[in-house]
Amino acid sequence: MQKLERRDTKMEQEQLFYTGTYASRTETGIYLCALDGESGEMRIVSGTEGIERPSFLALSPDGSRLYAVSEAAEGHIYAYAVDAGTGELHMLDRKTTEGADPCYVSVTSDGRYVMASNYSGGNAVVYDSGPDGGLGSLQAQVKHTGSGIRQDRQEGPHPHSIVPDPSGGYVMICDLGLDEVVVYRLEEGKLVTHREAELPPGSGPRHLVFHPTNKFVYVANELNSTVTAFIYNEQTGKLQPVQHLSTLPEGAVVPDNTAADIRVTACGRYLYVSNRGHNSIAAFRIDQDSGKLEVIDWVETFGATPRNFNLLPGGYLIAANQDGGNLVSFAIDGESGRLQRTGYVLEIPSPVCIEPMQKPAK
Repeated sequence: MQKLERRDTKMEQEQLFYTGTYASRTETGIYLCALDGESGEMRIVSGTEGIERPSFLALSPDGSRLYAVSEAAEGHIYAYAVDAGTGELHMLDRKTTEGADPCYVSVTSDGRYVMASNYSGGNAVVYDSGPDGGLGSLQAQVKHTGSGIRQDRQEGPHPHSIVPDPSGGYVMICDLGLDEVVVYRLEEGKLVTHREAELPPGSGPRHLVFHPTNKFVYVANELNSTVTAFIYNEQTGKLQPVQHLSTLPEGAVVPDNTAADIRVTACGRYLYVSNRGHNSIAAFRIDQDSGKLEVIDWVETFGATPRNFNLLPGGYLIAANQDGGNLVSFAIDGESGRLQRTGYVLEIPSPVCIEPMQKPAK
């Protein structure tokens, strides 16, 4: 079997990545960090202030711009220019998200549109990208209505993520409050209601990821700590559920656990989901024909509340432990998909998002 790509030369380069946090406007909110591709050791390179609670980050496809949401009562999207040589950020623009507590930002594969979902506002917006690399005009806004069975968390709609499909033809919004993935057609920047994929009551769909083949979609369900596998039809935008699987070990009793982030490796063979409460990463093997998942293992994140994690080139996973105040690096075994702790920890206050740069630092 083909191994995940890992650099085997002496490291004169490091992989840069950004870390979003729950910092105040006067504190460092976005950290530029570097990971040593030989050892997994991490360090802080620099930081950016002037943005409140930058809880989610997304790079443009060409890596020239970084977008960050400010998860506040009056939500905003910030646009930054990325220095290609150093990774330093320079603010270009800021626009309202038209709602409260935006917790996700994404960019279409052609870089033309920037999207954000407002958890407390119950709505989502689409901007076009401006000619100077900033944000253009507001192209679309959709507002959800309804509720779920859990009145403590599903008293109303809570769009938790907004993800365009790789073709750019459809947009998926995971609504934790409605137990639905709402599928929209993206037509010249407008969101046109297309269909819904329902999850079991009380699931609380949070984050969604596409398989590299675009044949499957996987959703991390926050409230009942499960992952759902769907067969995806990229022509029709239909999501057909084929499996619901717990993100916790069999017999584990963690009443306050909530599933959080979800990622698929570039080779398409492995999927990972983070557990807050159990404080672990669940690893799964993906059947390439059916899209169904098989449990590999659970690995402790060595910090509390792994809200987010990401996969870096070279075969590494970095977990961001929000309440632990640290980042922990793991090496991915390309033959088994198992995670091996490198032993390196980087302390950062309330880290909640990891976004790798496309190119390593010089």
